[in-house]
Amino acid sequence: MIDEPKQIDSTMAKATRRTLVMEHITRRIRSRTYSAGTKLPSVRVLARRVGVSPSTVVEAYDVLAAEGVIFSRRGSGFFVSDRVQPFVVSQTGPQLEREIDPLWVARQSIDAEDSMEKPGCGWMPSDWMPLESLRRAMRNVARGNSNVLTDYSNAKGHAGLRQHVARMLGDQNIDVDPNTVLLTNSGSQALDLICRLLLKPGDTVLVDDPCYFNFQALLRAHQVALVSVPYTPNGPDLTMFESVLRKERPRLYLTNSALHNPTGATLSAATAHRVLSLAEAHDLLIVEDAIFAEFEPDLSPRLAALDGLDRVLTIGSFSKTLSASLRCGYIAARHSWIAALTDLQVAISFGGPSPMVTELLHAALTDGSYRKHMDALRAKLDRARARSIDELGTLEIKPFVNPKGGFYLWCELPDGREAAMLAREALKQGVVLAPGNVFSPTQSKNSFMRFNVSQMTGVTHKKLLRELMSATRPQ
Repeated sequence: MIDEPKQIDSTMAKATRRTLVMEHITRRIRSRTYSAGTKLPSVRVLARRVGVSPSTVVEAYDVLAAEGVIFSRRGSGFFVSDRVQPFVVSQTGPQLEREIDPLWVARQSIDAEDSMEKPGCGWMPSDWMPLESLRRAMRNVARGNSNVLTDYSNAKGHAGLRQHVARMLGDQNIDVDPNTVLLTNSGSQALDLICRLLLKPGDTVLVDDPCYFNFQALLRAHQVALVSVPYTPNGPDLTMFESVLRKERPRLYLTNSALHNPTGATLSAATAHRVLSLAEAHDLLIVEDAIFAEFEPDLSPRLAALDGLDRVLTIGSFSKTLSASLRCGYIAARHSWIAALTDLQVAISFGGPSPMVTELLHAALTDGSYRKHMDALRAKLDRARARSIDELGTLEIKPFVNPKGGFYLWCELPDGREAAMLAREALKQGVVLAPGNVFSPTQSKNSFMRFNVSQMTGVTHKKLLRELMSATRPQ
């Protein structure tokens, strides 16, 4: 009788370990890492990999086989059954704390009530946007051609807006014909189309560490392997970049140019030239997201400009400068890729973005007020950035770099404080923060936080940050 509790504890522990093994397998089936017919690791291999006994793996396999998830072939092992499994994007990567899950952070920002303060979100307040220009454009579109209100888009999207994008890219030294510009339903869809065209499950894609969190989520949805290189104040770490190209042979490199998200760093000319030289040597394609380009006071190097759109595709949208509500992105690339991407978009969406949306955007971009709006916005952000750096400095929170423009500050918390813990506590009090590991493929940025200076005009988050920083001060 004395040993009975120990025996119960042992039985419960073994059941827990068996459940962990089952979850390990089912996550990989749902994410399509293990597809129908795939042979599962041997009992001994999986036992070593997961850190359990072989008997625990045998039990887990037997339960999964009884449920029809896998099946056995005598003398050959266990295989994934052909029963359809639901695809779950959130289970394609590491199962992390919800505070450091990029999909979770995106949902919290999008679903937050207007009254909540959101220093962790990725857009500016509505009263910072050109509301009168947008309202005027809406009135003009409503009175204009009725086909805009009822018809499908043409395959590549609004001709006038494509011409505007070509001129805009020309101002960034990227020589583009409007016929090699494709309008898409968003910047994210632009990347999704490129992934559908250029990647297949199992390919390797290189990203920065840290990088924009939705890059990770979208790439995992395409069932590719992610590798990363540290991002420095001048761009990717070139030694690591070359090493990864040699060892991992990635198909594609996905990065931000202009003002890097989340760091705010600016790619140097020397780094840009070296990246392109290495890309050519290792047959690497590059997708350059330049969504923050118009926030730069001075033009920085563009991979697409230096490359001439040979192995570089550039993407962007208008969600940061005009409206996140008017969903429209674009891709500029070599003609053959644009032709294939256009067909792909027709197959998926039956044409480009809404004619009503693109007509509105074109009107707002060309009514004569847009340049003044951007000049005023850059100046306003400069003031907000300086003020935020000073305010965060009183808490010993220091920026990685002092960005030349834009609205992000990538900051390190003092004394190794955990950003995820601060974000968890802040959310309980109605403030959305963006902890560093959201952006880190290697989960190595737990002492960092990304702040949006345009969303730091309230008082609640300032008081809360001070209280949280004081409460977590090392003893």
